[in-house]
Amino acid sequence: MRKLFVLLFSFGMLSYGAAQELNCTITVNSDQVGQTNQQIFRTLERSLTDFVNKTKWTNRVYKENERINCRMFITVTNFDSNRFEANIQIQSSRPIFNTSYESPILNYKDDQFNFEYIEFQPLVFNTNVFDSNLVGVISYYVYIMLGLDEDTFSLEGGTENFQKAQQIVTQAQGSGFAGWSQSATDNRTRFVLVDNLLSNTFREYRIAMYNYHRKGLDILGDNNSTGKQVIAGSMRLFESLIKRRPNAFLIQTFFDAKAEEIRNIFSDGPKIDVVALKETLNRIAPFYSSTWNEINY
Repeated sequence: MRKLFVLLFSFGMLSYGAAQELNCTITVNSDQVGQTNQQIFRTLERSLTDFVNKTKWTNRVYKENERINCRMFITVTNFDSNRFEANIQIQSSRPIFNTSYESPILNYKDDQFNFEYIEFQPLVFNTNVFDSNLVGVISYYVYIMLGLDEDTFSLEGGTENFQKAQQIVTQAQGSGFAGWSQSATDNRTRFVLVDNLLSNTFREYRIAMYNYHRKGLDILGDNNSTGKQVIAGSMRLFESLIKRRPNAFLIQTFFDAKAEEIRNIFSDGPKIDVVALKETLNRIAPFYSSTWNEINY
C-alpha cells in the first residue's frame, strides 16, 4: 500500500518538483489533420508530459516506485492556427500486492476536448483560476486518476482529489468550452463524472472499488478462492445501484476498464460458482455480454 506523508505547506499555484504522483505517458496524434509540419504537436506532447509528471498535485509524497502509471492519448481531429479540436483517452492502473500485475483502474474517452495552445506557452495549473481549457481538462483527469487510485487502497480515500476535480468543474462554468456543464441529453460529461463520484447515490461504486482491489485482487496471490469470492461480491454491490439508476454512468466506466480482467480472473485458478456470477454480470453490464459468455471455467 502506498505510504503517504503530509507536507507542512501548500501552494495556490502548484509547483514542479521531484518524486511526484504520476508516471504518465502522453501521446499527441495529429494524423487526421494532414499537417506537414509536426513541430507544434511534438512540442505540445513534450510540454504536457513535463506538466503532468513534474507538477506537484497534492500535499502527499510518493516514492518513485509508488507513482501511478497512466497514459493519455490525445487525437487531434482539427487544427487551425492555435485552435485544436481533439478527443482524449485516459488510462490508469495500480499494482496488485505480491505480484508484477498492474490492474486497470480507468479507461475513459472524452470526445469534448477543444482548446487553444500557442507553441512553447507555459502550462501551469492555478487552483484558483480557470484560464486554459487545455490545462483545465488535463488537471481534472489527473485528480480523477488520483482519486480513483486512492479509493482502491482505502474506502472513499479519494474524496479530497475528487473535490479538487469538482472545483475545476465549478471554475470552468461559463468558459464556453464543452464538457463542463450538466446536460439534459449527455450523461457522460466531466460535470456528471465527478458529481456521481461524490454523490451518496452512487456510493456502492466506491465501496465496490475498494473491496474489489484491496480485499479481492490484493489477496489473490495468497488466497485465490477467497479473493475471487470478494470480487464476485463486489459485482453484487452494483445490483442495488442499478435498481435505483439503471443507466448509471459509473457502472459503464467501471466495466470499460475491468471487463477483460474479470473474464481472465474467473477463467483460471480455483473454481467458484461462475453461473451465478455470469447472471449477475449480464444484469448489471449487458453491454459486455459477449465477454461474460467467455467465462467457462
